[in-house]
Amino acid sequence: MPKNTYTDQFKADAVNLYESHPDLGYTKAAEDLGIARGTLKTWVRQDRLKRGVATRQSTGNAGTPAADVSTEQRLAQAQAENQALRERNKALESANSVLAEERDILRKATKYFTA
Repeated sequence: MPKNTYTDQFKADAVNLYESHPDLGYTKAAEDLGIARGTLKTWVRQDRLKRGVATRQSTGNAGTPAADVSTEQRLAQAQAENQALRERNKALESANSVLAEERDILRKATKYFTA
């Protein structure tokens, strides 16, 4: 089977198309261009290595760039989330104790209403 050869301009245009549309995955872009998915992925990877740009990380969501968040920012976000969860837990425990007290009162009251 003959190997397809593509011009450098076509390769550059294909990479530019993929890079300019972050919502466009490798599969859809390759279908639109009439090339194999792996071919496009190789071209993009080579172009990024040549430019010294970090590659996208696989997050299960094709076509979305990886979040560039520093360790300190992630730590701060985790601490804020942890604090919010602690406050929510405290509120839920308070509501649970109120409901338990109301349930106990109703249990005691049923003795007087049953004949």
